[in-house]
Amino acid sequence: MPLLAAVFCVSGANPGGSNELGSAHLRPRRGSFELPRRPEPQARVNESIRAPRVRLIGEEGQQLGIKQIDDARTYAYGKGLDLVEVAAQADPPVAKVMDYGKYRYEQEQKAKQARKNQTQIHVKEIKLRPKIGIHDYETKKGHVVRFLNQRAKVKVTIMFRGREREHPDRGRDLLMRLADDVKELGMIETQPLLEGRNMTMVLAPTKNAGVVKRDAETEEELGGEEEVPGERNGEAPAPEGGTEPQSGAQVAEAEAGVP
Repeated sequence: MPLLAAVFCVSGANPGGSNELGSAHLRPRRGSFELPRRPEPQARVNESIRAPRVRLIGEEGQQLGIKQIDDARTYAYGKGLDLVEVAAQADPPVAKVMDYGKYRYEQEQKAKQARKNQTQIHVKEIKLRPKIGIHDYETKKGHVVRFLNQRAKVKVTIMFRGREREHPDRGRDLLMRLADDVKELGMIETQPLLEGRNMTMVLAPTKNAGVVKRDAETEEELGGEEEVPGERNGEAPAPEGGTEPQSGAQVAEAEAGVP
């Protein structure tokens, strides 16, 4: 009995002197937990190489045979270079004598160039209704042509409402009509597919997409350079034969016979 009383007193004690519910000190809530990022694997260099012996490659790519790790380091330090483990899975591992800083820089430049050469594919979306008007259809078709000229894929979606879902053939006919109108710039990559209330089709640009626009710009530049001489600033063309134009007074004197 005295033990129970002591437990009650300890559990009910409050250092602040208040016995209200929730007045006890609570642990602060932890922040958002983020998984640690795995560090990028890097080659072992110099003292980080753990293998007792390595197959050594010289700074110019020559094979120097299997060496003890201390001898390999001594050879690299004598050249003023680093000893880099380039094939850790080999038996024994392959190490090469090189300038590690220059090697890292070249690897980063190669990776940057590879990312630059990657082709990014953009997908645009156009939404239509089965009962779309002529003017609205021409506007939407103009958007499709513009996207295809930008070398982007176009996802065309037909949205059905109510009883329109009972006639999916109308949506399919509309999609095929659009594909036929832009067949010089885009080809059907994904055939019309009905998914729930929507029917979708994907158009991909052809080789001719984007070429017509550049040709038109070139023609405009050439046409702007071809100007008729003498028509600039509203001036009349110069007369042939090198004669100067006569003024009004000289013409009147010539007609009156005044010398």
